[in-house]
Amino acid sequence: MCLGIPGEIVEVLSDRPDLAMVDVSGVKRAINIGLLEHGSVVPGDWILIHVGFALSKIDEMEAKAALDFLESIGQAYEDEIAALRDSMIEEE
Repeated sequence: MCLGIPGEIVEVLSDRPDLAMVDVSGVKRAINIGLLEHGSVVPGDWILIHVGFALSKIDEMEAKAALDFLESIGQAYEDEIAALRDSMIEEE
């Protein structure tokens, strides 16, 4: 099962504006934000992430509700967080 997971933008990378450092339940990863409108996200914003890509910008209430739900389903969420920990976007 693949899930869309909320994450909070920590930093938009200045040398790679298509990437942002995102915090997902304490795991920080570079996420591709190229599918979002250029300049539409800043640190503190929340996004919905699937397979390393930001699919949409969401508000903090929606992010919290999604995180609460994901944590309640248990193992599938834990598997997604483990996969996120093990993933990395290669920087050129």
